[in-house]
Order: sequence, then structure tokens, then C-alpha cells
Amino acid sequence: QVQLVESGGGLVRPGDSLRLSCAASGTDFSIFVMEWYRQAPGKQRDLVASITVDGRTTYVDSVKGRFTISRDNANRMLYLQMNSLKPEDTAVYYCNGHTVYYSGSQEIGRGVDYWGKGTLVTVSS
Repeated sequence: QVQLVESGGGLVRPGDSLRLSCAASGTDFSIFVMEWYRQAPGKQRDLVASITVDGRTTYVDSVKGRFTISRDNANRMLYLQMNSLKPEDTAVYYCNGHTVYYSGSQEIGRGVDYWGKGTLVTVSS
């Protein structure tokens, strides 16, 4: 059974930094595309950052230059380094893992989504 457990959230001031961690178990972590999502109060859950099996990263525009996603396959860990935090970054942050299916170089499907329970990040003065 796949388990994802987030940690590292907390209350910080605008401009501060925070590093979120996600520990994976019960799976071959190295084959998963890993992502961070966030859900602000009263809003939908949105993708923040993604990292592929081979380490390619993508970010939503609002966090580019401030957040860095990384992974440690040997230790089954996913990270999100968040710098220059803003009040609008306040949300519950979720770790997601899933496989992706390809036909040649074309992505044709997505496997089961696995989710952690989330960690709350509050940015407030």
C-alpha cells in the first residue's frame, strides 16, 4: 500500500522560507511522477510543482523563482523549498504521486493518484 506523509508546514512571516517534505513508502518511488498541490481555504486544489522520474521540473507561474521541487529517490523523499513566502501562499500543501504511461514520447495516460493528508502552511504577519 502506497503511503505519502507530508511534514514541514507551519506559521511563518512574509518573506520567510520553509521546506516541505514528503516521505513515501510501499512503492517503487523512482517510477512515480511526484507533485505538490495546494488548497487554500474555500478554493480548489491546484498544482504547484511537478518533478518527473528523470528530474525535470515544472512550476505554476505564481511560484516560479521562489519554490524549488526536488526528489531523493534513494530515500523516497520529495521536497518543496519555499522562499520569499507570501500571504497568498497560505494553504494546505499535498504531496501527490502517480505513474505516467507513454506511447513513444507521447504521454497517453496517468495511473492511480496517491495523496498524502497534507501539511498546513500559513504565511501571516
